[in-house]
Amino acid sequence: MLPLERQNRIKELVFERINMKISELSKELDVSEMTVHRDLKSLIDEGFVVKTFGGITLAQKYHKRQDVSTTNNCIICHHHITERLSYRLILHHHHVESLCCAHCGLIRQHQLGEEVMQAFCHDFLRHTTISATIAWYVMGTSVDIHCCQPQVLTFERREEAEKFVKGFGGQLLTFTEATRRLMNHMTGSDGSGTRCQNHDTSG
Repeated sequence: MLPLERQNRIKELVFERINMKISELSKELDVSEMTVHRDLKSLIDEGFVVKTFGGITLAQKYHKRQDVSTTNNCIICHHHITERLSYRLILHHHHVESLCCAHCGLIRQHQLGEEVMQAFCHDFLRHTTISATIAWYVMGTSVDIHCCQPQVLTFERREEAEKFVKGFGGQLLTFTEATRRLMNHMTGSDGSGTRCQNHDTSG
């Protein structure tokens, strides 16, 4: 794993757990504590984490603060947000936006473009936090999660997503492919003849 990959993984872990020991990070990343200290330097410098005795903590400014809404409802469709399906965007100026699912998360991330510094979602099977840009997306599965249509489920591992598709149908897509497919569907330009009336896809 390259240093940048480790730093992104550290961000995912700390964003999920808030506080972590250096020894925990060393075990999670399978590297020495000295390597962890080197990887943390830039994250401390950018103000994402704060050094504590024997570890680090997520900077207070990133503690799940909503930029657009202070309620626990999605800012796109206004559905109630449940943690296991949520999609979170970290923006410039230290704001955090929460969406109810990957469907709304991809739409909002497309709207905001370069304003988004980091995006996180949850592995549908493992419920662990993962970076949205490297996740695998399953669209059109028969499993009903009672959220926005077309449903978009997220997975950390391609092989697990492929097995899920074999069992429950759907299409396996990368972040870029899922965003494109979803935006085409939402505007009715994918040939489906449908356009979602409940989502504003404009910026």
